[in-house]
Amino acid sequence: MQEPTRVNKNRPSLERSAIRLALTETREEEDKLKKFLLEAYNMRSGVTELGGTETNLQHTGKLTNSVLAAAFNTGVIPKDARKIHALIHATLEASNSIFIHNNSNASYVLKIGLTTDTEWIAVAIYGRSSLHPLLEHARVGLGFMHL
Repeated sequence: MQEPTRVNKNRPSLERSAIRLALTETREEEDKLKKFLLEAYNMRSGVTELGGTETNLQHTGKLTNSVLAAAFNTGVIPKDARKIHALIHATLEASNSIFIHNNSNASYVLKIGLTTDTEWIAVAIYGRSSLHPLLEHARVGLGFMHL
């Protein structure tokens, strides 16, 4: 029988760390958190931002492509088929909470945080959606997948 993986009780979870990255409000805050996660816990992380309509983001692959590019450019994952597959599934899982109960013409502004410990990957999406400036809604989604 395989011994269960021991979790460092002091280490923040990948999921919480990805959410914190997605919630950062400045580039400086984002860079400071990424540096801390790497130096203190050996967590690789990345962030990307994008906007558009649901149709433009989801159905054209713009969201997935942006996440993949961020993951490759920041070293979150290498260009390996299994890791790409896991990242895409985590992104789809996170986006389910973002694109639910909304009109496909709604506009979105999203910030996406990625974290990995080389065994698991977390994708957090935070942003706002709106059909009209007076009807803006905050949204958050989280995906977590084994690499």
